[in-house]
Amino acid sequence: MSTQEIKKTVLAYSGGLDTSVIICWLKETYGCEVIAYCADLGQGEELGHLTEKAEKTGASKVYISDLRETFAADYIFPMLRANAVYEGVYLLGTAIARPLIAKRQMEIAKEEGADAVSHGATGKGNDQVRFELAYLAIDPQIKIIAPWRDWDFQSRSDLIAYTAEHNIPVEATAEKPYSIDRNLLHVSYEGGILEDPWTAPQEAMFATTVSPEAAPDEALTIEIEYKTGNAIAIDGRAYSPASLIEKLNQLGGMHGIGRVDLVENRYVGMKSRGIYETPGGTILHVAHRAIESLTLDREVLHLRDSLIPQYASMLYNGYWFSPEREMLQTMMDEAQKGVTGIARLKLYKGNVTVMGRKAPHSLYRPEISTFEKDTVYVQKEAEGFIRLNALRLKLKSMHGGV
Repeated sequence: MSTQEIKKTVLAYSGGLDTSVIICWLKETYGCEVIAYCADLGQGEELGHLTEKAEKTGASKVYISDLRETFAADYIFPMLRANAVYEGVYLLGTAIARPLIAKRQMEIAKEEGADAVSHGATGKGNDQVRFELAYLAIDPQIKIIAPWRDWDFQSRSDLIAYTAEHNIPVEATAEKPYSIDRNLLHVSYEGGILEDPWTAPQEAMFATTVSPEAAPDEALTIEIEYKTGNAIAIDGRAYSPASLIEKLNQLGGMHGIGRVDLVENRYVGMKSRGIYETPGGTILHVAHRAIESLTLDREVLHLRDSLIPQYASMLYNGYWFSPEREMLQTMMDEAQKGVTGIARLKLYKGNVTVMGRKAPHSLYRPEISTFEKDTVYVQKEAEGFIRLNALRLKLKSMHGGV
C-alpha cells in the first residue's frame, strides 16, 4: 500500500521491544499519526507508565482498556466449557487473547477514524494470523500494517540496536531476549536459549509458579462449584470470572501447578518451542472434567470430545470469529446445560488430583453400578448384548479374517 494512504494508525501496543520500535518506525515510514492501544488482560503489572512511555516514543494518544472481566467471561470461559486443549497439553492462553485484543483495537480505529491498524507479530508466528483474521472479520476494508513483514530489521538484536540509536527505553537485552506474553490465563515464554528444545528453562524465568520441588510439603484441598459449565465459587465463596481465575492462579502457583514445555506445530508450518504457566486454567480444566464425568450422557461426551481437537485448532489458528467456531460453540454450550455441581481437588507439588465430585443431576446411580446385590440390573441380559455385538466379528472370522 502507498505510504500516502495512511494518515492515522492504531497500534496494538505493549510497551515492549517490538511495539516501542514500531511507533517510531510507523512515523518515519508513513509519516502518520500513531495511536497506541494496550489491552489490560490481567498482565499483573502496572500499566499506568505505558501512557507516558508511548507518548515519549511518539504516540499522539494512548488507550488502555480494562478488559479483564470480558476476557474471562466471554473468551476464557467459553473455551473452558469446550475443554479446548491444543496438541494434548496447551491450554491456548495466548491464542484466546488475540481476538479480544483485535476487537477492541478495531473499535478504537472506528472511533478515531483511523485508516489502518498495526501489530507487532512476526512473519513467522501465529499471532499475525490471529490478529489479521479478526481485523478482516470485523471490517474487510481495513488496512493492516505488519512491520515485521515489511521492515529491514532481521532480528530482535537489530531492534535493540535501533532503540539505542533512538533513545527508546526497553527492558529486553541482547543477553536475555525472551519473548514473554502474560495475561489472566497464562504466561508464555519463547526465544533466546529456549529455541534449543534440549535446553531446560531457567527456574528464575517463571513468574507465577514455584517449582514442584519447592512447593509446600502439605497438600491443599479445595472445592470448586460449577453452574451450567462455568465455575462460580471456590470453597463456597462466589467470585466473578476474572477474580476466580486470579484466585486459582495464586493457589495453583503456590503448589507448582500448570507448567508446560511444548514443541508445537504453528499454523504457518514450522515447529516452535514454548514454555507455559497456566495454574488456574489447569485446575479448572481438571475440575470441569470431574463434573462432566457425572453429568454428561456417554454419547454426548464422546461426540463432544471428538470435536475438541477441531475446536482447539480453530482457536490456535485464529478463527474465533469464524462461523464454524460459533456453530461449534453453540453445540459445546448445549452440552453444558446440566454441568452443575462441585469438584473437590487436591493440589500437591505440581499435581491436581480429583478427590470427589457431586452433582444435583448426576447420571451416576450407585444402585445400578454397585458390585453388591441389586434389584435393578439383570446381569443375564448382558449375554445377548455381547452376542449381538460380536456377530460381525464372528462373520469376519468365518471367512478367514478377510
